[in-house]
Amino acid sequence: MNLLFTILQEVNIEEKIRNAPNTSYEIGVFIGTMLPFIILVVLAYLIYYYNKKKNQ
Repeated sequence: MNLLFTILQEVNIEEKIRNAPNTSYEIGVFIGTMLPFIILVVLAYLIYYYNKKKNQ
């Protein structure tokens, strides 16, 4: 299972930025790379907050 996630997450960002047509594309690549991590952090916080509120 971890191998599957590793294969799916393996992206060569440096190559994408090198072949970028303009700077807007670089910003899009950066946002697209960080977005999944931000969503996971927000989801983890919401689960934590829900469980903390439920236990009180």
